[in-house]
Amino acid sequence: MVELSEIALMILKDRYLLKNERGEIIETPEAMFNRVANSICEVDVTRVNPGEFQSCKQGILDMLNNLEFLPNSPTLMNAGTTMGQLSACFVLPVHDSIEGIFDAVKNMAQIHKSGGGTGFSFSELRPKGDIIHSTMGTSSGPLSFMNVFDATTNAITQGGRRRGANMGILDVDHPDIEDFIEAKRKGDVLKNFNLSVAVTDDFMEAVKQNREFPLVNPRTLKTSRKISAAALFDKIAFSAWQTGDPGLIFIDEINRKNPTPKLGLIKSTNPCGEVPLYSFESCNLGSINLTKVVKDKRIDWDKLRDLTRFSVRFLDNVIDANKYPLADIDNATKVNRKIGLGVMGFADLLILIGIKYNEPKALDIADQVMKFIHDEADKTSIQLGIERGSFPNFIHSIYKGKVEAMRNATRTAIAPTGTISLIAGCSSGIEPLFSVYHKREITGHGPVDYIHPLLIQQLRDRGLNAKRIVDEIKKRKTMNVPGIPDDMKSLYITAFEVDADWHIKIQATFQAYVDNSVSKTINLPETAIVEDVKRCFFKAYELKTKGITVYRYNSQESQVLNLVEKSGE
Repeated sequence: MVELSEIALMILKDRYLLKNERGEIIETPEAMFNRVANSICEVDVTRVNPGEFQSCKQGILDMLNNLEFLPNSPTLMNAGTTMGQLSACFVLPVHDSIEGIFDAVKNMAQIHKSGGGTGFSFSELRPKGDIIHSTMGTSSGPLSFMNVFDATTNAITQGGRRRGANMGILDVDHPDIEDFIEAKRKGDVLKNFNLSVAVTDDFMEAVKQNREFPLVNPRTLKTSRKISAAALFDKIAFSAWQTGDPGLIFIDEINRKNPTPKLGLIKSTNPCGEVPLYSFESCNLGSINLTKVVKDKRIDWDKLRDLTRFSVRFLDNVIDANKYPLADIDNATKVNRKIGLGVMGFADLLILIGIKYNEPKALDIADQVMKFIHDEADKTSIQLGIERGSFPNFIHSIYKGKVEAMRNATRTAIAPTGTISLIAGCSSGIEPLFSVYHKREITGHGPVDYIHPLLIQQLRDRGLNAKRIVDEIKKRKTMNVPGIPDDMKSLYITAFEVDADWHIKIQATFQAYVDNSVSKTINLPETAIVEDVKRCFFKAYELKTKGITVYRYNSQESQVLNLVEKSGE
């Protein structure tokens, strides 16, 4: 029997468990996991012996039922169904023609319908006011077409179960970059987009040196004008402070770490930034629940090794079990076979072993855990490469001549795990706790009271009256209530108690052992100023992260997580 919280059951019933034509639920959570395991393991039937097949399938089923690992949402929703689309995220090209733009819109619609999210670089599009030779008219620029993508996303519900998500990226040297930066400051627009500026090393150095920076027309490749790099950087920081967008993508760092540089430059990422991809590539994500690898306040490395090995095999199978929405995606995905294994419950892991999120030992744990997963994922992918064959572009990769084989061009990524961490009953990704008690927006239910599950579990483990204490927390809107031991209370560090520099240090520590990228929000209090945002941007660049998202609390009217104010405030 799978142990699930009330919120987890609410989410599963609304969005994951299969329904009949009358909208009635026709499977249990256990049946859902069995459906997923059967579908993903089915591709192994012809390539392993019966004993190994059964052992692997049972291992995967146990892992799912115990909430030790969960794949991205489309895999849980669609595995074993006629839809069969299992990937979380895709990148699509947007070429500089009406045909190219609307091909991308059509392809995006297909992907969103199947449950996936999409990332785009709009940098190839000619700037606003540029000439169109076929009509002798002028271009309306990238932003006008982004609104078309946004409106199309609004019209489509992903598989009938969730709204589409997009990443919109523009190169920092595009002539329309200022309009792009300020887009979300000008009203209720691009609500289905995260925005990021692809900044280069040259731009960051120009900011430091306070020199001019050229903006280049992508059609002619000629400089259209020069602007102050520092002034442009200030605009980025101000917009991020005011609205949460744009973030930064450190595109040169992404391409320095690109495992297949001979295939060209990577220009875009998935919607949350954790997976840089070529055009038409998709990525399959999954996360290990770190709360399940703690035993007597110590990390059970043997269990973590087993989970990593099973998870990599699972995600590699997803590539073959998948029903891709486009033939181009099928081909692009299979020639590189990228997967993204990450973690959730990192904050809970620290609590369970008695370490505060914002103390130096937390960095040591982050380093040890991610290095271990990285190394074991590599070993597993090498073994799979020997057994099943390397990804076809292996011969063009950085691995050629270094290892005997490699099944997957990338193995690791840190996803935000918003919904699957709620199902697993743990903290999301590598984030600190948002708060012990808050209001969480659940689609179809509105704001729902949320008490962190680990706190309830620990209160019960200590023989305390969990119900009375939780009722008191809800009443007082704070954890400072009688009955919670001080040693326990001190470990429940929340996002706004963690300095922004520390958020970035945690992200950079994980990034050192992640092939793809790390999705992490640098939470700032409502009182933060623009200079705080600028400092975060520089810190993330200096620590060689691949991107950064800064969010100042209450900078948007609608947010998924909301603190519950104390009575009278």
